[in-house]
Amino acid sequence: MSPRLTANARREQILDVALEVFATAGFHGASMNEVAEAVGVTKPVLYQHFDSKRDLYQALIDEVGSRLVASIAKATAEATDGKSQTELGFQAYFRWVSEDHDAFRFLFGSGTRRDDEFNTAVQRINAEAAEAVAPLIAVDIDEGHRRMLAHGIVGLAEGASRLLVELGDDFDADEVAREVSALAWAGLRAVQPRE
Repeated sequence: MSPRLTANARREQILDVALEVFATAGFHGASMNEVAEAVGVTKPVLYQHFDSKRDLYQALIDEVGSRLVASIAKATAEATDGKSQTELGFQAYFRWVSEDHDAFRFLFGSGTRRDDEFNTAVQRINAEAAEAVAPLIAVDIDEGHRRMLAHGIVGLAEGASRLLVELGDDFDADEVAREVSALAWAGLRAVQPRE
């Protein structure tokens, strides 16, 4: 039995351990019994914090997504120009992927995307990431155009990360960020207002 923790600490512990379980087995492949066993608590303790497996999974999507968006926002907050904002944003994203393959697999894996409710939650997180990126696009264009480009940048990072995680090897997050941000920055510099 795990030591007695405060309710908030126990909830965080459950989320951290559930992430590993769900990233490996997926929503349908994992049971609350497996999560409880991995955490070192009884199943009733899980239900004190989450009404159901679906509730736990949704809370985990929200938590992991919030961590991702917060890391990008924090990294870009002190940048002084568009180029450094682009580099720092990609650096934060790829460091997040590099340091936590499980979080990336969980959030962007096919298991989460196959369920309409979970997929909607991930789309919301992608939209939040794009909304955080959009103001960093220092080009004189209208807001709709800026938002579309921001979604493209988020998709660029996700696509590159899928390959890196599939390969399963460790990778230099800063090197990947330099390469991908150079590509994105070159593209952004070529953007012209729509006529």
